[in-house]
Amino acid sequence: MKKRRLVAVLATVAVVASLFAGCGSKNAAEGNKKANAGQEQKTDDTKKASVKIGLATDEGGLNDKSFNQAADTGIKKAKEEFGVEYNPIESTSKDQYIPNLQALALDNNSDLTFAIGYQMAEALTEVAKQATDKKFAIVDSSDVKLPNVMGLVFKEHEGSFLVGVVAAKMSKTGKIGFIGGKEGDLIGKFEAGYIAGARAVNPNIKVDVRYADSFAESAKGYELAKAEYGEGADIIYHAAGGVGIGLFQAAKELKKAGKDVWAIGVDMDQALTVLDENKKPQYADVILTSMIKRVDTATYEATKEIANGTFKGNTVKVFGLAEEGVGIAPSSRGEVPEDMKDLVKPNVPQDVLALVDKYAAAIKEGKITVPEKPADAKKFTTDAVK
Repeated sequence: MKKRRLVAVLATVAVVASLFAGCGSKNAAEGNKKANAGQEQKTDDTKKASVKIGLATDEGGLNDKSFNQAADTGIKKAKEEFGVEYNPIESTSKDQYIPNLQALALDNNSDLTFAIGYQMAEALTEVAKQATDKKFAIVDSSDVKLPNVMGLVFKEHEGSFLVGVVAAKMSKTGKIGFIGGKEGDLIGKFEAGYIAGARAVNPNIKVDVRYADSFAESAKGYELAKAEYGEGADIIYHAAGGVGIGLFQAAKELKKAGKDVWAIGVDMDQALTVLDENKKPQYADVILTSMIKRVDTATYEATKEIANGTFKGNTVKVFGLAEEGVGIAPSSRGEVPEDMKDLVKPNVPQDVLALVDKYAAAIKEGKITVPEKPADAKKFTTDAVK
């Protein structure tokens, strides 16, 4: 009897032990599975994090409400989608271009470093030759022809033509203005397109052109704008980065005083992007429209290519009307975020927008070739749109 009881006890112990062993094996297997999954996730995360993006601004800084900010916006969008690391550095003067690019490419080990603006071409050439194993992209320059550099350029003259049409069609004085940042070939394209578009509508239009010799001094923009408005211009377009804030300030001041004046923004939809301390549109009541230059699209696409391993150096990508790289502000057509619909209203009449669309189609179809030089624009005429 005792022997039988002992055998039963031993059998029970064996069964329990086997159950625990089974649970242990199962738990161990599950643990190994989780560990492997965790390792796979870690590997994926490491793979994503291994792609580093750097950006060096020009003197306007990241929050210029214009050119540099648009570039930054495009990379931030790519960061969300592709999980890349992103490190921007602001330049406040030209002597910072080379050290900032070196810090990003060499010290931070960025896989792709953006140089924002044609003024950085010389500095980028030097750094790209030092870091031949790294990739670079420069906005607004096609002059850096190296195997590890991509140029991102725009047909600013085509977009500027369209806002020139708007300005000439809506001017009541027959005189409009233009404020440029630094005089040269690039900003000359903005000026040329604007003049040509205005002349397409009114061959007798007068255009007051002035340059700030800066992309950052808003006080200079205010000064130039007050002078142009004071001499009869009622609509002024700027291509001057942060200088344009001064234009908006001058327009708002005069509007409050009862003057019928307007400003035209650049690069971003500035009726939406230039905000006050409460994050509300600050100058939507004086910004007639803006010439959109999709720098954000260009930086996004280049970042996407580096993340996907398809980036090609010694190439130039061009963004014009046909590529939807330039155009007029969506807010001019009532395309406004829901939380801003009560704050930003379209300022361009529908008949003027319809005319803009006709000119845009003529440019895309090759019926109009927009001049890139101011001297050519001053002689421009066309009857492609009636």
